[in-house]
Amino acid sequence: MKLSDFKVLTFDVYGTLIDWESGMVTGLKPLTDKVSRHLSRDDILEAHAYYESTTQRWTPSKKYYDLLAVVYRRLAEEWGVEVTWEECAAYGTSVRHWPAFDDSREALAYLKQHYKLVVLTNTDNLSFSGSNARLGVHFDGVYTAEDVGSYKPADRNFDYMLETLARQGYGKGDILHTAESMFHDHQSANKYGLANCWIYRRHDKEGFGATMNPGEMPSYGFRFNSMADMVRAHKAELG
Repeated sequence: MKLSDFKVLTFDVYGTLIDWESGMVTGLKPLTDKVSRHLSRDDILEAHAYYESTTQRWTPSKKYYDLLAVVYRRLAEEWGVEVTWEECAAYGTSVRHWPAFDDSREALAYLKQHYKLVVLTNTDNLSFSGSNARLGVHFDGVYTAEDVGSYKPADRNFDYMLETLARQGYGKGDILHTAESMFHDHQSANKYGLANCWIYRRHDKEGFGATMNPGEMPSYGFRFNSMADMVRAHKAELG
């Protein structure tokens, strides 16, 4: 199996192309500065992962910026900090300002020359529009949780993506699902028989950060520590 075997790259965005962990930690600073005990970066991210995934499961149709406001409030309650709803809502709108990884923009510009680029993301359309501007590429398909009415790893999201791409003439064998999250993406890629590429952004860190522990680790066809590494591998294939 080679990278050049595929016609479509389907991307997770947050954690893969957008540095959501840095964005989260920065966005949560008004809250974490008020916490009486020390919180490590991973303490913050792991608590966020729990409340985010739980809220997504209980309210799958809630827009991501509204969902993050609830996450902020749950974190404040756990950490014993009083917050206003306005503060919670402000965190929800911070997604548009989360930074892209340094290599994402250039890598996507290169890959666009060789593949159809599609997004399958656990966010809303307004938040993604801000992130898309940072990535600087026109995606050929954008499928958000807001569009689908549920959040990955729900089957509904992958069903939506695959049905939409099938209508455009692309089958499973044409698709390489490219993502960081084992929990949100690679488990489902295995379940649906999709070839998958792990962009292991946390290769130099312990644990799973802002994503839940998937339990049994999914398998993957390719692994790169960055998008730049993926591009280098593709160029090497082409000679």
